[in-house]
Amino acid sequence: MDSSPAGDRRSVKRRVKGCTVDVHPMERALVVQYEVEATILSEQGDPMIGERKECRKIIRLKSLDADTDTASLAQKVVEECRLLHPSKLLEVEQLLFYLQNRKQSNENQEKKRVSPQDFAPYAGVEVVWFCRVAVQLGDEEANINSIDEYVELLYEDVQEKIRGATLLFRLARNPDNLEELIQNETALGALARVLREDWKRSVDLATTIIHVFFCFSSFSLFRDLVTHFKIGALCMNIMEHELKSQNLRKEHEKSWRKYQSLRTKQEQLLRVSLCLLLNLAEDSRTEQKMRNKHIVHMLVKMLEREDEELLLVVVSFLKKLSIYLENKDDMVRDRPTTSCLNSAAVNQS
Repeated sequence: MDSSPAGDRRSVKRRVKGCTVDVHPMERALVVQYEVEATILSEQGDPMIGERKECRKIIRLKSLDADTDTASLAQKVVEECRLLHPSKLLEVEQLLFYLQNRKQSNENQEKKRVSPQDFAPYAGVEVVWFCRVAVQLGDEEANINSIDEYVELLYEDVQEKIRGATLLFRLARNPDNLEELIQNETALGALARVLREDWKRSVDLATTIIHVFFCFSSFSLFRDLVTHFKIGALCMNIMEHELKSQNLRKEHEKSWRKYQSLRTKQEQLLRVSLCLLLNLAEDSRTEQKMRNKHIVHMLVKMLEREDEELLLVVVSFLKKLSIYLENKDDMVRDRPTTSCLNSAAVNQS
């Protein structure tokens, strides 16, 4: 998708690439993520200055309900959104079907009388991936037949590990690939090992690997696998470390811009870790283990953050935990300042 103004000696060439589509975590909407690559061309047509920007478009689906024909709606969405290639039609239809069922499930839960015993935790909480990985993969596509090659990258240096983990994540984003990935114990074991050994070395690497396991945690069928590799416990340790180190980084960071970049990456790491834990917390025993490791304290601490998407997950998690009196007591004891609560309220509105 290229464009350049005619009759201008120095023109700008724009290209849209890397377009992906996913469901919105809370609304009846689709989120289209894409990258705009802008290049200033010289009089001879040679590239002079280039810049990339990550963008997203939200497609709200007000007409989607239990009686909607998702196939027809998917056709309309693809036709009207120029960012979506016709090859995305089947994927869009599957996402609409998911949203349609999630809507029905939420409505049914609201009609029921809620009590701690029969409370149905948040299901299908999704995360939109905005992690800017250190290695630019360009248009490199992931192939399900190349899993072994991607696993080999996990034994190289950090940059290659990020590349291998990112390609595996691209495969895991497609639910059709999860069955085959789960059969490859070497790949999953290698991802878990790298996360356990190298998460302090690279925020990008840790974020990418947790995203892979988040894809599995989104389906109850695969949560035992996530538990088997102790990813939930690792996420708790990572969050605790990141929250403790946050103040030290700010005090010692000489470059404010560098600190802000690091903080953005840290918030991406915290967000996907929380989304994975929120999925695992559908099991009451697992949720109790999280409470014993002071999940409430960490969540309350994160209310001091300003990232809207992180706050959305934090508040959703606190809301889920608040049905139990002991969790409410913890929230009161660890409550943040009024300004933090106001900030969270504004971001949720």
